[in-house]
Amino acid sequence: MSQERNGMPFGKLNYKRMLIGLAVLLIGFFIMSIDGEEFGFGFLGLTLGPLVVLTGFGLQFWTILGKGKETNE
Repeated sequence: MSQERNGMPFGKLNYKRMLIGLAVLLIGFFIMSIDGEEFGFGFLGLTLGPLVVLTGFGLQFWTILGKGKETNE
């Protein structure tokens, strides 16, 4: 219970997953922005882009709320 921590709230793996989730979010917003239909009412703006963004948010929640592996580094 009295393990000494290095001051970082998450482990190295958690930060890598957060960066991947951020990249997925940015890709999803980019997909929505390239929709050629007026006001973004095409397949990319209404279906594919939001699904990719939701996947990115799900990855972020899973990373933050999930229990990371404890390492002795």
